[in-house]
Amino acid sequence: MNNDHTNPDPRQANDEARVDRREVVDRRSGLDRRNQGEASATGLEQRRGPGRRRTDFSRSAEEGEMTQEQFLFVMAIDAFKRVNGKTFPAWTDVLEVIRRLGYRKVQPMSLQLKHCEDWVEPADAPLNIRKPGEDEERAA
Repeated sequence: MNNDHTNPDPRQANDEARVDRREVVDRRSGLDRRNQGEASATGLEQRRGPGRRRTDFSRSAEEGEMTQEQFLFVMAIDAFKRVNGKTFPAWTDVLEVIRRLGYRKVQPMSLQLKHCEDWVEPADAPLNIRKPGEDEERAA
């Protein structure tokens, strides 16, 4: 006594549960989805692969051996965070710290950035990080 409503055929259930293998992407095919979009060569790529080694600059920083420049930057950011009570400084805050360390944009960029106009400034350019008089208001 076989009632189809109460005891389904197990072979039929297995057929319904099977996935069409043509819909599954085989990763072994060699297609890399990371390479599928528009390749953006900015000069900032750090992805490593065959034949791409870390620079001495990044290797030493990653291993905990900082250069004097890296250490100065880390200490300046840490001091900024402590003085201003900010755990996560905004990018404008980071730029302010960089400019207060004495950095200025005196050379053309070596990056390829879309929709960005390059510029340079004299080495003795003012900070230009706050509105005029804002530093005096903070001191008071």
